[in-house]
Amino acid sequence: MEAQAQLNYLESVRRLFAYYKKLGAQAMAQLTEEELKYQPEPWSNNMATIVKHLHGNMLSRWTDFLTTDGEKPWRNRDGEFEDTLEGRARIMEAWEEGWNCVFTAIDGLDEGSLQRIVYIRNEGHTVLEAINRQLAHYSYHVGQMIFLAKQIRGAAWTSLSIPNC
Repeated sequence: MEAQAQLNYLESVRRLFAYYKKLGAQAMAQLTEEELKYQPEPWSNNMATIVKHLHGNMLSRWTDFLTTDGEKPWRNRDGEFEDTLEGRARIMEAWEEGWNCVFTAIDGLDEGSLQRIVYIRNEGHTVLEAINRQLAHYSYHVGQMIFLAKQIRGAAWTSLSIPNC
């Protein structure tokens, strides 16, 4: 991939991450503090737990992105699914901290970075593959957040894109 195409890719990825961050934040903004903890079924995740999981994943994957395995030894993935984030302020703090870690790592990349090999659970990925993996993962969970918020708000939901979709 030529240098300009690599820079264009990094710019595009940054915009997409920012877009999904914005969608998740807009979905949460439509919910009350109590609704952020709503679970449609006892076995399902609430909004706060999805944020907690994303936060843990983001910190693990993007801290020292180019030099250490993306599955950090300090990560407690199972603990990310325990409903312990309390209050809108703490939920939003985790949301912002996770995304700041993502953007700091992305902003530190250049056109020579995309073919480098990084590791996630001891499996080698090019930086480009690792970015795509996380972009898919985060958009998946943001989609869950939007779906959950739409269920909670019902007719009071304000569309984040094209109304009635």
